[in-house]
Amino acid sequence: MLGGFRADFLAVQWVWAGTFFVLGAAVGAGWLPPPFSGIAAGTVSLTALTVCIQLTGGLASPLFPSFYTVPLFVAVFVPGQRLPVWSAIGGTLAAVVLMTWLARVPWTVFVSQCISLVFVFAVSAHGAEAFRKLRAAERTAHLERVEALRRLAESESRRARVERQRAEVERLVVVGQLAAGVAHEVNNPLAYVKSNLHYLQEEWAHGAPDDLEDVRRVLDETQQGVLRIQQIVTDLRLFSREAPDGAESCDVAETLAEAQRLASVRLRSLGVVERDVTPGLAPARVTARHLVQVLVNLLLNAADALEAARSSKPAHVMLRARMDDGRVRVEVEDNGPGIPEAALPRLFEPFFTTKPPGKGTGLGLALCRDYVARAGGTLEAENRAEGGARFILRLPVAGTSSPPVHREAPAPVDANAEPAAE
Repeated sequence: MLGGFRADFLAVQWVWAGTFFVLGAAVGAGWLPPPFSGIAAGTVSLTALTVCIQLTGGLASPLFPSFYTVPLFVAVFVPGQRLPVWSAIGGTLAAVVLMTWLARVPWTVFVSQCISLVFVFAVSAHGAEAFRKLRAAERTAHLERVEALRRLAESESRRARVERQRAEVERLVVVGQLAAGVAHEVNNPLAYVKSNLHYLQEEWAHGAPDDLEDVRRVLDETQQGVLRIQQIVTDLRLFSREAPDGAESCDVAETLAEAQRLASVRLRSLGVVERDVTPGLAPARVTARHLVQVLVNLLLNAADALEAARSSKPAHVMLRARMDDGRVRVEVEDNGPGIPEAALPRLFEPFFTTKPPGKGTGLGLALCRDYVARAGGTLEAENRAEGGARFILRLPVAGTSSPPVHREAPAPVDANAEPAAE
């Protein structure tokens, strides 16, 4: 039956293929909704298949078992729709009954074949429904994953916003601590300027003074006092601004000098602050403003510790920077009482502080460690053998990559934990 060329059989196949091409174009253009496209595809397939089977022998055609696949074919074509599948099942059953009736087989054979067909179509319907449910479950799982990712993104966004707010609060706390000492720091050069201006007023009261060189010297000293006030205000204003995120190339020597200038409003009256920076030190891969904030926090912690100790020996704070095993190592140490051993393991925990109530927020050191960790560095604390505390920063060199750093504490760090502990 299939061994020779059949023009009518080939024509049916060409019409079948052409109709599917038109259906595909209609669905792609949006002219035919998916539910109707499934019904149309099932109707076209069922009609063409019935004609092909009839042309190749009817019930004896080798294509006859293809009837059983029509519902599954439609289910694959429109997996989310029940109506096309059940329409295909009903249409297929009707076509088979019609072909059986046209073949004039005995009614006993007709009934037996109908029962077999009903069983086969039940299996096909079950398979089609199972396939539909599987696709629906996949879509549901996909939507749940998308929703979970959306919630995770929102959670991360909220967490980042809270961290920025927390860092901003801590930074403003430090600004407040610095501002308390700015009045004294500004008052000294201001008094000097006032005294010099009074001197010049007296000198010029009765005409131009004879010693103009002395006047020039007084004016130079007055200018230095004004510049000192300007430097204090500029440093404080820059420090109070929010630092941008991202790793940048940072000149460690300049950063240490800026941090020392800022902290000098507290440290100047307590003792000596020294810097020891290796010449030609490589730049660190860290945001300069963040490193300044970390160092100012540590220096203010040292000031709190030295102030609370009320020791008879002169206070001494040392800032060191050098290369250590391919990284920039920065140390901040003092000769205060040191950190209680019991506090060392928890020193960088958020809201942990050894300071008296109202003296600190407990976020300073946590924020400091977070800033350093974001740049791929580490921040550690220890007690010096000769007395006092030492904080050690290890930072990657600019232009190098560094492996992820494990954060023992959720985030940033400040000036609260270390000092009071001392």
